[in-house]
Amino acid sequence: MAEPSVLFDTLPTASGHRFGRATLNAPASLNALSLPMVDLLTPQLQAWAQEASIAGVLLDAAGDKAFCAGGDVVGLCQAIRALPPGQVPPEATAFFEREYRLDHSIHTYPKPIVCWGHGFVMGGGIGLMAGASHRVVTQRSRLAMPEISIGLYPDVGGSWLLSRMPGKTGAFLALTGAHLNAADALFAGLADFLCPHEAHADLLASIAAASWRGEQASDAAQLSHLLERLGAASEPPASVLRTHFDRINATIGHDGLDGIAPRLDALAQDADPWLAQAGASFAKGSPTSAVLGMELQRRARHLSLADTFRLELQASVGCCAHPDFAEGVRALLVDKDKTPRWTPATLSEVTPAWIEDHLRPRFEGPHPLANLS
Repeated sequence: MAEPSVLFDTLPTASGHRFGRATLNAPASLNALSLPMVDLLTPQLQAWAQEASIAGVLLDAAGDKAFCAGGDVVGLCQAIRALPPGQVPPEATAFFEREYRLDHSIHTYPKPIVCWGHGFVMGGGIGLMAGASHRVVTQRSRLAMPEISIGLYPDVGGSWLLSRMPGKTGAFLALTGAHLNAADALFAGLADFLCPHEAHADLLASIAAASWRGEQASDAAQLSHLLERLGAASEPPASVLRTHFDRINATIGHDGLDGIAPRLDALAQDADPWLAQAGASFAKGSPTSAVLGMELQRRARHLSLADTFRLELQASVGCCAHPDFAEGVRALLVDKDKTPRWTPATLSEVTPAWIEDHLRPRFEGPHPLANLS
């Protein structure tokens, strides 16, 4: 019998309290987040939140390559392609609704959560990690929101997160899907601690040896000190995001995508390989995704996190009703020909009405995430 896609355990501690441990357990898919995984995580986190003996939670993953390399979008897009154009399969709506509800619960969790973000942390993995109170990266962490390459946009609260990053970095990352290392993640506010991956076992031992109070503030402070000690000898890599900060700000500038696009396109010829890759990814990405991602960031600057998730649910379901999401996944992950046929094919053809149709509600009655606060 196959193992569950999420493994659960509790770690006893010196004070008699316990730490819950949830381990993503699909290493063959780089722990891609599926609806069954969401449906395992959600009730267990809720149960631990209500259990007085649980002082905190550790969220980690099996395998040595990834914490979570994104959502399991291949199945979603196969379901979309099986329906007539414009129709949204119910499993797609269910996935985004329950994923965002889980992400929001992590942001608002009443106990400390350590997320061990080793290896690839992308898309849906960012959604799991971003709200944790203690976000750990390692020397081999690689973070990204690469949705422009599959006809989506930085969701899982990404509209809210990216709009609050330093300078114009959030817009740059949404438009290019650029990869970040550990130092970049710390600079951008996506991580809090750098620890060697080899210290993971030491983390488990240190949690077990410590005395916890079952009180959020003091336990969170103790957990911070513990992680600082584990990472004290870690030397961060150079941050390319910090190095190119002024260049990024100038490239994004203060005008709209009509002005930004030529400057990003020009980066594809840059002597710096990181900037060149960013420019090339923008040039190959979905025009609709570029406009939609920028519009969502613009709106999210003035929204609460809960309202952002509500708007993103409308946008993600809207992407399922339009061509680019299924086409992008087909080209990149299914057929792997890497030649998506975007609709529309150019930025100039993406009209305000097209974007508004992505954002309109496609459900009856109360919003499915109406009770998030």
